[in-house]
Amino acid sequence: MSNATFALSKEHHNPGHVRLTGFAMTRTFTQIAFSPAVKATQAKYGARKEAQAVEQREPARDRLNDNVSAFIAATDSFFIGTASKDGWPHVQHRGGPAGFLKVLDDRTLAFADFSGNKHYISVGNLAENNRILLFLIDYERSRRLKIWGHAAVVDHDPDLLSRVSDPKYPAVIERIIRIDIEAWDLNCRQHLPKLKHV
Repeated sequence: MSNATFALSKEHHNPGHVRLTGFAMTRTFTQIAFSPAVKATQAKYGARKEAQAVEQREPARDRLNDNVSAFIAATDSFFIGTASKDGWPHVQHRGGPAGFLKVLDDRTLAFADFSGNKHYISVGNLAENNRILLFLIDYERSRRLKIWGHAAVVDHDPDLLSRVSDPKYPAVIERIIRIDIEAWDLNCRQHLPKLKHV
């Protein structure tokens, strides 16, 4: 592992969110996903050397580039992962018109959270643990995108609502979910079925 130096910076719009910024280690998602237990498991199965190479890859992938932004703008379906404060995970599907997951800037996403089954598990989890993972899959082109971040549930923001609304889509918007991006990564294509929109 390189001798990485890190700095902590607080986001102005999310006082409880502390962002980890790496200066030496480049592939940011590994700072989040490669925990000590994960690194120990990589070593156990002889994969630690390859994992260290991933850690050192450039660019950092902590800001969206044009290609990833275009991928996001074309998606009409994705999965979100949240967890309770006790660590129980929950995965939920979100769907809408193409482009309903909005790129506000290269570090921020937002989407209209439409009315659903009224269980509010994802929203409840975010109230006590704001970490979130988005998983976007393009089955036609065999692409998978993971985005790690911190999410905020926004109930009243007319300006943001105007940015995420699509008047042509007949659904009730209950709230907005805004995500401050920490890292992203394009995932392995193996075993992904080839599917097409109909």
